[in-house]
Amino acid sequence: MLNKNLVILDVVGLTPDLLGDNTPNINRYLNDNFFSPLTGVFPALTTTAQSSMLTGYNPDRHGVVGNGWYEREHAEVMFWKQANSLVQGDKIWDRLKTKHEGFSCSKLFWWYNMYANVDASITPRPHYPADGRKIIDLYSTPEGLHEKIEEKLGKFPFFNFWGPKAGIESSQWIAEAAKLEFEMHRPNLQLVYLPHLDYCLQKYGPHHESIAAEVRAIDTVVGSLLEFYQASDVKVIIVSEYGITEVSKPIHINRVLRENGFIKVRNSLTWELLDPGASKAFAVADHQIAHIYLNDVSKKATLKELLENTDGIDRVLDQGGKRDFNIDHDRAGDLIAIANPDAWFTYYYWLDDKKAPDFARTVDIHRKPGYDPVEMFVDPKLTLPVARVAWRLLQKKLGFRMLMDVIPLDADLIRGSHGRLATDEQQGPLIILPKDMAREGMRMTDVPEVIMSFFD
Repeated sequence: MLNKNLVILDVVGLTPDLLGDNTPNINRYLNDNFFSPLTGVFPALTTTAQSSMLTGYNPDRHGVVGNGWYEREHAEVMFWKQANSLVQGDKIWDRLKTKHEGFSCSKLFWWYNMYANVDASITPRPHYPADGRKIIDLYSTPEGLHEKIEEKLGKFPFFNFWGPKAGIESSQWIAEAAKLEFEMHRPNLQLVYLPHLDYCLQKYGPHHESIAAEVRAIDTVVGSLLEFYQASDVKVIIVSEYGITEVSKPIHINRVLRENGFIKVRNSLTWELLDPGASKAFAVADHQIAHIYLNDVSKKATLKELLENTDGIDRVLDQGGKRDFNIDHDRAGDLIAIANPDAWFTYYYWLDDKKAPDFARTVDIHRKPGYDPVEMFVDPKLTLPVARVAWRLLQKKLGFRMLMDVIPLDADLIRGSHGRLATDEQQGPLIILPKDMAREGMRMTDVPEVIMSFFD
């Protein structure tokens, strides 16, 4: 049996310029080990970055071109799916299991968790009964794992993982669960996802006065984990996926396309639904990048020119540009728009808020045809929002169907975003390695090789 243990802590949104007075625990660790900025992958998004760190490939090979994409055969946009088979190619645990008999791996809250060839996993996975309810829960392997952990920690704070209440509580729970899982299984490789900074940095931007306290909060969580692992003689690598930069300008790219005759909608009850299969072209917005899919390829040159002249768009990648950015994959858009550093893309396609679909004002990461960070806010225009939420919860408790329609349609609320490649390494991803694993000039795609070398 292999008698080595390594933990990868993915501290989302942590950048070199956030290190300082507010990160005493991380500072102590990096002072005793090797610290370096990390050259990221494009697009700088959660699922793409994680897939590259676990395969060593760019998205032109592993196929994860964003947090979601258009499935052409289904004529549907699909976001935040969870099957590990969506990541094409072998993963780090596959290689290590082939090389080392008895090798074990745990994957805690990293994306594409379900049905991965790992020995233990935990990921959010609600139940959706036929009556329209959404019942919060986790999915784990081996069967019963998360139930055993919840017996000791209490239920996973799902509403602190995403939505208006997103905060440190979810990362605290994940950290404590990681300790318990490690004690139960002592895996050779444990992958732990700590998402806290992703929330506050997008809501308020990296320069907001509240961010110092938020950085201190995640530093405390990381410090607790480092103390636990070091006491167990376990090596730790700290990584991050991307940096989050200040933004002030939302780009309603689908509205631009609609106003220029590219988009078709379906009138559904009292609202409008994007009709991807009937549209000449439409955009799948994902933070600071947008995949543009064409059903009428004869319009490609016209569309590229339109987007290049749209305020807030930095550049538009065609086939050659996609190759240059290592994202030339069948799942990618026919064109990919990249926002200016101070801008980001909404998914909004309606021209009148009265026609916005019913899910637009809810937290619904799967139904929306694009990423919606505004889900982290309660609509400031609501009268007595707490009372409204309480009434909706009472309706739910009494067995009535209800719509938690408390999310605003005001994209100007968002102050931080990501997706572009970092031009300043102080605002990009980082890696902290044990001294004996140090190497210069690291890229995100080098992470699997570093992991492999530890177990050799």
